[in-house]
Amino acid sequence: MSSRGSPSGARRPAEDSTVWHNAQEWLEDDELDMNYHPPDASGDDDDWEDDVDEDEGMGLGVSDDNPNINIGNIQIELTTDVPAEGDQDQEDQTGGARRIPAARLFELLASSGLQHILHSNGWASTLGHDEEEDEEEDDDDYDDGYISAFRHRLRARRGRGTDQFPKVPSDAGTQLMKDGDFGTDDYYIDRLKQRKKILATNLMWRELGVDPYGVRKRADQTISQRLIPGSVTDKIIHYDSRSYSGQFSDDGNFYFCCAQDFKVRMYDTSNPYEWKYYKTVDYPFGQWTITDATLSPDNRFLVYSSIRSQAYIASTDPEDDSEPNVLDFSTPPGTRRRRSWGSSHFGIWSLRFSGDGREVVAGTSEDSVIVYDIETKQPVLNLRDRHQHHVNAVCFGDTSSPHLLYSGSDDTTLRVWDRRSMGDGREAGAFMGHTEGLTYVDSKGDGRYVLSNGKDQTMKLWDLRRMMTTAKFDTIDPNSYTTGFDYRFEPYPDDYYEPHPHDCSVVTFRGHRVLKTLIRCHFSPPDSTNSRYVYTGSEDGKVYVYNMDATLAGTIDVGKATINSRPREPDVFATAYEMSGEMLWRTCVRDASWHPNAPVIAATSWNGWGLSTGTCTAHSWSDGSICDEGDPPVGQSYDDKLRPMPEFNEYRENAPAVHARRPLRSRPVRRLFVDDDETGW
Repeated sequence: MSSRGSPSGARRPAEDSTVWHNAQEWLEDDELDMNYHPPDASGDDDDWEDDVDEDEGMGLGVSDDNPNINIGNIQIELTTDVPAEGDQDQEDQTGGARRIPAARLFELLASSGLQHILHSNGWASTLGHDEEEDEEEDDDDYDDGYISAFRHRLRARRGRGTDQFPKVPSDAGTQLMKDGDFGTDDYYIDRLKQRKKILATNLMWRELGVDPYGVRKRADQTISQRLIPGSVTDKIIHYDSRSYSGQFSDDGNFYFCCAQDFKVRMYDTSNPYEWKYYKTVDYPFGQWTITDATLSPDNRFLVYSSIRSQAYIASTDPEDDSEPNVLDFSTPPGTRRRRSWGSSHFGIWSLRFSGDGREVVAGTSEDSVIVYDIETKQPVLNLRDRHQHHVNAVCFGDTSSPHLLYSGSDDTTLRVWDRRSMGDGREAGAFMGHTEGLTYVDSKGDGRYVLSNGKDQTMKLWDLRRMMTTAKFDTIDPNSYTTGFDYRFEPYPDDYYEPHPHDCSVVTFRGHRVLKTLIRCHFSPPDSTNSRYVYTGSEDGKVYVYNMDATLAGTIDVGKATINSRPREPDVFATAYEMSGEMLWRTCVRDASWHPNAPVIAATSWNGWGLSTGTCTAHSWSDGSICDEGDPPVGQSYDDKLRPMPEFNEYRENAPAVHARRPLRSRPVRRLFVDDDETGW
């Protein structure tokens, strides 16, 4: 989950110093690291002075003797004046509010606001590429390619031109589409002059029974596989905290959504176009958020986790109001749980039920993979000391067998575990190809294909037959191919990308953005899509749907569909993810789920003013129509229990038109500073 920190030789503030930093609110996994101290923003910090070289034009001139910042025609004075004790004059003038300390004000400006001031006055970002320096953490300014001056430098990448990116369309993906493993290609199945069939033609041929059964069956699948849901949302379900994940059940009758308020809401989706509220369960004493949840194959039980070593299992029966039971993943295998809270303090990032519903596999911040037996209520397998970083995602490889496991980690590797040959505690093999950490893995369920999302802004398809052997893998250092990029606060320009020399993936998908959080990806379901697509959320507020040949099949613009769909609350600054003074409406789609039997996608997002709240939006296929004459109207707002919110709808109807903010720069630009004596000016 975490990103790599500063160099080991860098100095840190004193242990007893307390410095507020805007990143502290966002450390999803670094909250576990109690020794974390953000860099001091004061002018006398040696680290700050070392990271920004005055010779490169960043001479802000802030020091104890000179607390002023002079930037062209802008002058900022930092004062540390605090009202004397008992002095009521200033307190009365400010309405009882205490003045903000100068150090905190500078942190706010440096994190987001000051970069816009600098840029608008002609100050460029320092983009020196030094292989010995790392880039300082900074808030992502949402502008593609623009990099703030307040940041350490990443290890240099050597640009190789456009040929460094994988070929699109992918030859291997095209062959998969021809083989029929992932949908059917119309060009090869249409026997009548190989023309592209439209929906009406397919329906007519099916009714007339022109073709034999096998051909008709393929035609039926062809009809459904082209019905990609559109951006128009059927309903917008609002939550007062960010939404982290949501999935349909295997039969499509059930849907759950996890939010940062430590609650999991459940809905009846047996009619995918008319949801009904079902039940809510919560995680007592959780940390930061609900990280993941998984539903048993029979839909009877829900297991959900937080950044703790205990998960909870709750009944999905709305009549069952009993307290959820604790599943302690920190108990050593073969022993019983003896205390209410485990002795280990790791967090659980990912959970998955096995196909038979008897076990749950978890990926942890302890760099381990744990398999838990539901019946005996104890772990039966703990795979440690192989991954070198947090295990962000796990899944079973085969729905018909619990033996095959996949795990994706921040060490950039995807490991394959076979429980039938675990005598030495080592993986059966590994996949390499990502140059940054993995955020999610999903199995097709056939014991062969697996999908992964990476912080290198790529999604990759893997074939178990191309797995790297352990003997070869042990001779390679995965850390040699990563940059130390921090996906939570930084953009990822194209020149960061570099092909992995040991890439053994089948197809690489690019176009979406894996930033801010652990964004998830999935295979499309076999019934409603004929397994034709893979899809993923994205930080830019969209769901990207790809063909297997890496071409883009369609996008669902959740941000456009939800903009201004709720009023701006007075305390929005307290819960905002970004500290920009503009506090614009932002959308980051963290997860999406395709209904197994209908052309409906539900997207869970960080959504709202400054990414301060969350939504779950349902999108169905509409053949490009932007309106609906049915009742209720599309695009209406509802609360977490699906009760209409007319005040939200009224606000949106009367809200002023919003135009997308144009990026400050399309690409990072190094500004050349020339000495006046050389130019004669």
